[in-house]
Amino acid sequence: MIPIKLKKTNPDAVIPQFKTKGSAGADLYASEECYVRSGTTELVKTGISLAIPEGYCGLVQGRSGLSLKGNYHVKTGTIDSDYRGEIGVIVCNPDRFEDLIIAKGDRIAQILFVAVSQVDFIECHSLDDTERGSGGFGSTGINDGMP
Repeated sequence: MIPIKLKKTNPDAVIPQFKTKGSAGADLYASEECYVRSGTTELVKTGISLAIPEGYCGLVQGRSGLSLKGNYHVKTGTIDSDYRGEIGVIVCNPDRFEDLIIAKGDRIAQILFVAVSQVDFIECHSLDDTERGSGGFGSTGINDGMP
């Protein structure tokens, strides 16, 4: 386990929780009610700040259950190890007719902690050849013939 210091910026904030032993992400909670009008995007506060160790980052992502139900979408965010401000979750309400109310204490997203490396970029005139080459965006196909 990697220890991560947490500071509540709102006394009502809920500390992130891993719901099962095998959970990759810890749930993030709304620290206050938030109103997201149809077709808009809002920043939902969590009421927490983290001290993520150097060499790691936090990835904020949607919860699969909410994505399946279509209630709202969470835009991916990266929390760098040197950021000490409040964690916010970018919530998009794609519904054209229904406004969304996120209640204080609702589980709104999840955060995954990932090891990262910085690199040295070396400018050159050519790159080594690979089987794939410059093919991207579907160049490897859709179906490998599996039923």
